Amino acid sequence: MSETGPSIRQVSDGRAGNAAQVRAIVAALREPERWAKLSHIAGQGHRDEPLVLSPRAPWIWLPGARWPFPLAALPNQQRDLFQPPWPTLWIAAGRRSAPYTRLVKRLSGGATLAIQMLDPKCDPADFDLVVTPEHDELSGDNVITTVGSPSHFSAEAIAQAKSDFAHLSERKAKTAIVILGGDSKAHRFSDEAATRLINHLRAVSEQDWYLRITTSRRTPASVSEAVRAFATETGSDFWAGPEDGPNPYLGWLLHSDAAIVTEDSANMLCDAAWHGLPVHIARLEGGLLKFDRLHQSLIERDVARWFEGQIESWTYKPLREAGRVADIIIERLLSR
Repeated sequence: MSETGPSIRQVSDGRAGNAAQVRAIVAALREPERWAKLSHIAGQGHRDEPLVLSPRAPWIWLPGARWPFPLAALPNQQRDLFQPPWPTLWIAAGRRSAPYTRLVKRLSGGATLAIQMLDPKCDPADFDLVVTPEHDELSGDNVITTVGSPSHFSAEAIAQAKSDFAHLSERKAKTAIVILGGDSKAHRFSDEAATRLINHLRAVSEQDWYLRITTSRRTPASVSEAVRAFATETGSDFWAGPEDGPNPYLGWLLHSDAAIVTEDSANMLCDAAWHGLPVHIARLEGGLLKFDRLHQSLIERDVARWFEGQIESWTYKPLREAGRVADIIIERLLSR
């Protein structure tokens, strides 16, 4: 992709969820039918590898809008990124990356379309485009709001997963993928929450649902152990890392009839919604108003319902926000 068409730099502040959202937008842009619209654009300064910017204190103690000399906050080798040739697209996510998106817009003299994802906690007008979930309640002429997080699974990745996990289609029982998050600033996956969830999972297992359970890097070890024991007891599939074999995440999404997802991760909820699965939101401890708004938004669109030990079946138009955002970016590039 770096030889023809626009050049891209995908940037994050190192948080896995932020980097995943940038990857989703870039993957949607690179789908052949979209990329063909941009093939005439001669890009420079392309980098295949995602960039993780690591500014240091005392800058990170301040709001991004008040950072003096933001380049001085970076290690020497990262400062070299901010010189010509400038990329066609700079797409970054995370509050600590926002000062650098603004800087690239200024230093490139507008040659780079500077896109900031998630609420930058500063004036959206500092960027060419801001992509943020509607539950952040940010508005502006150049703000694109999304329902939840922009997930995307490329046709190539889907074809590979179908090949690698073709054996999953042999199971005729009703199958649900169970996606477990973990502790965060807003939520806590306590042992009590784990016990409640396991009891609910046992109930659906007794209703002849076959469960495929996967954890995340944030899942507490005690919770992972308890759920693994439950999976062994009920004959459910379980994956927590390479020790359990190749990552089956996409294969399980493709071969499931429903999804149960903990409430703490917009990315995981929207991954299931991208596939059009009936999403059942499992409660943890704690919460935050913006997550309440996200959950309510998904429920009002009939994408999700709360999980209380019963799996329901319904249909809705899959949530494909990364593709919608990619189309807007393409329109903006072509108009330039």
